[in-house]
Amino acid sequence: MEPADYNKLISRDKVTDAAATAFPDSVEIPERFTRTGDEARAGVVAGEDDNAHELPVVDMVNLLDPELSASETAKLGSACRDWGFFQLTNHGVDEAVIQRMKDSTAQFFGLPLESKNAVAVRGGGFEGFGYHFNAPASDKLDWAECLLLDTQPVEARNMEFWPTNPPAFRDALDRYSVEMTSLARRLLGFMAADLGVDPEALLGAFHRKRQSSGVHRYPPCRRPEKVLGMIPHTDGFGLTLLLHADDTPGLQVRRRGMWFPVRPLPGALVVNVGDVLQVLSNGVYGSAEHRVIPHAERSRTTVVVFQDASLEGEMVAPLPELLRRGDEPRYRSVERLEFSKGHLRELAQGTQFLDSLKISSS
Repeated sequence: MEPADYNKLISRDKVTDAAATAFPDSVEIPERFTRTGDEARAGVVAGEDDNAHELPVVDMVNLLDPELSASETAKLGSACRDWGFFQLTNHGVDEAVIQRMKDSTAQFFGLPLESKNAVAVRGGGFEGFGYHFNAPASDKLDWAECLLLDTQPVEARNMEFWPTNPPAFRDALDRYSVEMTSLARRLLGFMAADLGVDPEALLGAFHRKRQSSGVHRYPPCRRPEKVLGMIPHTDGFGLTLLLHADDTPGLQVRRRGMWFPVRPLPGALVVNVGDVLQVLSNGVYGSAEHRVIPHAERSRTTVVVFQDASLEGEMVAPLPELLRRGDEPRYRSVERLEFSKGHLRELAQGTQFLDSLKISSS
């Protein structure tokens, strides 16, 4: 899709001096960030006494243990079905790589705005430093700043948007993206086992597909009830892996009509099912809506990797192996490009694109 086509559906704005001034002095919220009465802020938030408050936890050590793998795989499958989210502990990612990514991210966001804007987003584009996406019909902005980059395959990278300041950033992200590719493959193998399909059927849908990464900073806001760090949305890719660079909460997951705050576990990654994986699994796994609420006193910084997927011929459709064993397709097939356009169009309107792909059972 050409940048001009994206810009008709959704766009990104460059971070301005006025916004950079507003972030640290957040008593008076500029109109462009104010969400009072906004439907995106609505909904009941679960309290800590709610019995089902905590996000499921999956342990990679147990997945790899021959004696515990079956029960932990079932736990993984249950999390993907019931929540669409889970926290992954003992994930096996090199701790030195993670720490270097955290450090580089913190150093980047600590730079003056002029330095960060050296890799600023350009008109109609996705990559670069700026705000999150916003619909052209709305001038509202999220209380956040982020750097979005394509990271895999290597030949897809646009190095003009990869910061050279801090000096370690490029190498840190390169190494981190490779680790995330490997981790995603390990997880997908266990997901295939849970779905009862050949691992290569699912892994093949993700092989050498686009991987993009986002480093996000949500500044503290002394009036958090007036803003949003990120509007409610589902991820339009296959699988998402999120690293908290600090322990500040803010992520909320929508489940059964309520918003559940996620408390990041030390050393864990947050993993969630994307819209494409929901279709690939024929609706067995669910892509959950989520949003971010800024903290009143602390900044929140994250590193997110989005792993894309599609079937042969760049189609988004239920895995053929699921249909060959007798399952009825729950979603119609669509080209990956059309899927992207539909997802962005519905995101701009605050609706769910997957609903339009569902095949009626009546």
